[in-house]
Amino acid sequence: MKLRSKKIRLVLCAGVAALTACVGTVAAAPGPDAATSGPARVDPGKLRSAMDGVHRAGVPGVFGEVRDAGRTWRGASGVADLATGRPVDAGMRQRVASITKTFTAAAVMQQVERGRIELDAPVGDHLPDLVPGERGKRITVRMLLNNTSGIPDYIPYAFPSLQENSPRSLDDNRFREFRPAELIALGLAAPPTGEPGGPVGVYSNTNWLLLGQLLERVTGTTAERYITRHVIERAGLRHTGFPDGPRIDGPHPRMYEAMFGLLDPPRDYSVYGMSWAMTGAGLVATMEDLNRFYAELLGGRIVGRASLAEMQRTIPVRALDGTMIDYGLGLHKVVVPGCGTFWGHDGSLWGAGTISLTRADGRRQMSVAVNLQRWNERDSEGIPQPHPIDGALRTLYGRALCGTDTFEPVPVPVPVSGPASEPVPATAL
Repeated sequence: MKLRSKKIRLVLCAGVAALTACVGTVAAAPGPDAATSGPARVDPGKLRSAMDGVHRAGVPGVFGEVRDAGRTWRGASGVADLATGRPVDAGMRQRVASITKTFTAAAVMQQVERGRIELDAPVGDHLPDLVPGERGKRITVRMLLNNTSGIPDYIPYAFPSLQENSPRSLDDNRFREFRPAELIALGLAAPPTGEPGGPVGVYSNTNWLLLGQLLERVTGTTAERYITRHVIERAGLRHTGFPDGPRIDGPHPRMYEAMFGLLDPPRDYSVYGMSWAMTGAGLVATMEDLNRFYAELLGGRIVGRASLAEMQRTIPVRALDGTMIDYGLGLHKVVVPGCGTFWGHDGSLWGAGTISLTRADGRRQMSVAVNLQRWNERDSEGIPQPHPIDGALRTLYGRALCGTDTFEPVPVPVPVSGPASEPVPATAL
């Protein structure tokens, strides 16, 4: 696939969905019984070695938590601060980016259960000022949740220098205060990515700001306050929350953004205003809290079983890097032959990458954070190339989730027809 001139392809190579694309893996879809066997037990020594491998490959710091049938392992390797050598710790807080979307989706489903929101009702019924006219009549709440609304992502327009192969916008927007309506308008003004409700979705952060505004309209409070009280506190999370300024409270690593070599050395963006991403990517959490959250959600204790079943109805969705992911309502589905089916989400923003996956039976969980993003160098066409970090992370994920040295999720097939495969020049939040 050729890239258009002066546009860059920013690929997330830390999460499961794009890790396969980054290393060029191709696999056939499994038969119905291919993923029925379970993972091997956790080996603490091998997990420690795998984390050390990620650090040696070039990530300043990596930390995480693995749960296996009631047993918990926590570990870390490397440094939280390159300047001081301060070590990274397994209990540190991290900007978890798009993992926020699962929290927002759970909050919306709670309102569905209360009868205040209907999944298949037009979003224009609630937000006629934000999505007016025919568009508001055709796009439903479900389409926002599963990214089939056809509304483009606002990030290329909020960070316009990314379309010019420049990271300048990252610094320009460090302390800028965006309004949700301003960002939503940027997405709605761009050319649609498809017809509402099509068979293939296109991942868009604009959907998730609209869902935040929807929550505000039906609950009478801010979406962040509602999610905190009814999702975060309900799950018993002690170190998760939306920041009230550009700084993170509590122990956390510095977060280094390489932007595919445009920032050399990588630049620290741990102090950064998050008004541009709140209900789509604004949360800060520990890895322990992420594992607890997904255990509570998938156990039916945040939303009811019927709501969870709706969240797990997946369709193919084209991610911002052009790859396909199996996406429900704020949940990714990841199938690993011989290991199992996992549910969760990953996320990336400037300098911070996080992934959290839970096996369908709840017996195995992994949450991992790294404090470097977009480490891959690009070729002459702007395509990020494989890096040793990719393989080291694959080894860590394999040992954490499957007890093996290999981690090869089944790729979601690229539909014969559907939205164009040209990725937008934006980060895969």
